[in-house]
Amino acid sequence: MNLSSRSIAILIALLVGGVLTFYGHLAPKLPFQQAVLAGGITVAACFLLVYLSFEALLFREINNIYAGLEHVKRKEFRRLSNKFLFRPDPLKRMRDEILDMAQRRQQEIDELRRLQHLRSDFLADVSHELKTPIFAAQGFVHTVLDAGEDEVFIREKFLLKAASALDALDALVQDLVTISQLEKGVVRMRRQTFDLALLVREIFEQLELKATKRQMTLELLPADLPLEGVRVLADRNRIRQVLINLIDNALKYGREQGHVTVTLHEMSKSVRIAVYDDGEGIPEEHQRRIFERFYRIDKSRSRESGGSGLGLAISKHIVEAHKSTIRVRSAVGKGTTLEFKLAKPKAPVRD
Repeated sequence: MNLSSRSIAILIALLVGGVLTFYGHLAPKLPFQQAVLAGGITVAACFLLVYLSFEALLFREINNIYAGLEHVKRKEFRRLSNKFLFRPDPLKRMRDEILDMAQRRQQEIDELRRLQHLRSDFLADVSHELKTPIFAAQGFVHTVLDAGEDEVFIREKFLLKAASALDALDALVQDLVTISQLEKGVVRMRRQTFDLALLVREIFEQLELKATKRQMTLELLPADLPLEGVRVLADRNRIRQVLINLIDNALKYGREQGHVTVTLHEMSKSVRIAVYDDGEGIPEEHQRRIFERFYRIDKSRSRESGGSGLGLAISKHIVEAHKSTIRVRSAVGKGTTLEFKLAKPKAPVRD
């Protein structure tokens, strides 16, 4: 039975008043010793009434607070009451406020732990990614230094390898700077109207050699694109970076002698861009994580074959800066499609 503080106070008042009235009625008729005994019994009865009232009111609420804090520690937030409305009982109001504050603090602690874990993972990944080209360049340079004066061919060969490793290091640092700026929101998108189909064809020409090495074909759909092109309003250089990342990934993970398809679907106010490859597909448990920095589905892939792991993360931030989202549609054995939307330029107002 849950009684409010007001109900308990009224009950105590009635009981104490009844006891005192009863004692006052009997006291004049009793001898001295019996009157003292009756007084002691009255005091004991009042003490028990007050003690039991505190037990029922204060201790019960304190126990409820401790029980609620245990639920917070166990992250069982659903067991806590979410109705923090005004209540006349100050103890219950205090209990709700304490539990609410404890819940918020526990959530903040969990978030800080999550961020600390991400920070540790990020530092470990960055140090690993930086060590690879640095150690490679260092090894090639030492080989050149140890080579004899007449070994010109060896020196040139290893200097070229050292230069390649340093180029990879520079590209990685540039990607880290780019994603840091994108996350901070300091990079502004320079929106302009351009032909998206023309941009895709330019990227096909750039990646044609890579596609030829894997005997893969690059295809732009639909085949009957309008002569005036597919116009969008976006930052051309940044969207070029996104498309290069998506198409390059499709070439890496697509099936050899397969094909990569870029589809442009015009809608009323936007254009949907979809990049499809006929590779092995992405398991469902990995689909939400492929846009994380340095995340690789196949941990055994080397940096050369799998890239730095920043391409999709950068693409995600660029697309989100254009008020859109990259979506993944994939099934194991059925290939992968990555798609996003770009806004079309507004039609000029005619008089």
